Amino acid sequence: MAATAVRYLRAAGAPYAHAASTAAPDARCGTEQAAEPGTLPKPELRAVREDERAPVDPAHFRRVLGGFASGVTVVTAPAAEGEPGPAGFACQSFASLSLEPPLVSFMVGRGSTSWPRIARAGVFCVNVLAAGQGELCRAFAVSGADKFAGVSHSPAPVTGSPLLDGVAAWIDCEIHAVHTGGDHLIVVGRVRALDAAEDAPEPLIFHRGRLGTFAPTDAAS
Repeated sequence: MAATAVRYLRAAGAPYAHAASTAAPDARCGTEQAAEPGTLPKPELRAVREDERAPVDPAHFRRVLGGFASGVTVVTAPAAEGEPGPAGFACQSFASLSLEPPLVSFMVGRGSTSWPRIARAGVFCVNVLAAGQGELCRAFAVSGADKFAGVSHSPAPVTGSPLLDGVAAWIDCEIHAVHTGGDHLIVVGRVRALDAAEDAPEPLIFHRGRLGTFAPTDAAS
């Protein structure tokens, strides 16, 4: 399903889509537009082959990496043509990527049912959840349910992606590139609009399989 979504991006010419083929373990990442003048050449990207994988136990991997605390977001997209409604999923792997041009990224599992719908839309909004939105996070972490049932939202200003009420911040994006990353895809978005709530609430934090809040240990500067 993930491979189909990536191929769709290439075929449909979604904005800034440089999709990597996922047809083979050593597939190469293709580019569809020339680099801007003065920029570094794009690196050659590929999936990891079986013989390159380190002998790491998955449970141990999860336990160790669970020690890294992260914020929690909900990535949303408007309904693409033929879709019954908008798409969205809870995401911890969001990060800022570049200032010039303004880029952000998130990672999504190849088996995600929400990602192909986001790929078809070609756009998305990252909703940064506030400390009191744990139940909202759990609602978007399930599969197969109507995640937007009873959830208040409005269209993001540029892409029309669902902007959830009460979030600490939001980032409205067009899909810029999609790369392979083992059992995940690395999605890069070009930022078209963004903002944070006035007197923004503390963010929701995920650590060692649990949701929590941020507690500062030093005085604000």
